[in-house]
Amino acid sequence: MLRPVLKPDTAQVISMFLRHHVQLAGAKGVVVGMSGGLDSSVTAKLAADALGPDKVLAVLMPESTTPDECMVDAREMAEAWGIHNENFRMNDIVNAAAKTLKVADRNQLGNLKSRARMMVLYQLAAERKFLVMGTGNKSELLTGYFTKWGDGASDLCLLGDLYKTQVKELAAQIGVPEKVIARVPSGDLWKGQTDEGELGIDYATLDRILLGIELGMKDADIVKGAKVDAKQVVHVRGLVKRSVHKRRMGLIPKLGSRTVGQDWREADISH
Repeated sequence: MLRPVLKPDTAQVISMFLRHHVQLAGAKGVVVGMSGGLDSSVTAKLAADALGPDKVLAVLMPESTTPDECMVDAREMAEAWGIHNENFRMNDIVNAAAKTLKVADRNQLGNLKSRARMMVLYQLAAERKFLVMGTGNKSELLTGYFTKWGDGASDLCLLGDLYKTQVKELAAQIGVPEKVIARVPSGDLWKGQTDEGELGIDYATLDRILLGIELGMKDADIVKGAKVDAKQVVHVRGLVKRSVHKRRMGLIPKLGSRTVGQDWREADISH
């Protein structure tokens, strides 16, 4: 059956990637926002293994809708892996911003919370000359299931080419606790929120369909190969199409010979 498969050298490739880019940026380490969830836990462990735990700062950012057990797990993992952790309660920041902007809509408040967390991470990173680690995975990036300039913002995104189901496999390999791997995925932006509930599809099914789209397969072939319903394929293609803008920086009109976001290539600067 069509499904994403984790390559055996994934952790090693990510480690080389991280060490190279931290050195290239002249950074002293990295900051990771740890929520107690799967993706941030895997990111923190990969960073500690690659750079050494002394070069990783774990930041816990609870607020009114954050389950206590998630913060307990995040702190326990950080301490077990030798990662220094700091706690920043987000209630005052979020409430002040929501009051000033008169935000009442639940989804808008969720986006505000996500952007507030990223503001904290970038401030702490700037103070230490660290880079900010993104914790998004390929399933989220392709469906647009993230807040633009919130959890979608980062300097490096180690899991960005791994589907959620692959991240779960990797987590087991590198020693993330089973209770964290088994936890229902949620951004905890409001009570009862779950990723799969908002996406309208479970991750296992979603990832099989996304892989088919990645491989350029036709809908009928995805239905057959991934053993899914045709309506599910249409739904997922819609998510991918509607979120194109979230995977690009602000669009720039072409005026120069090489334009950022269009034909600029970072490798060209070395010539």
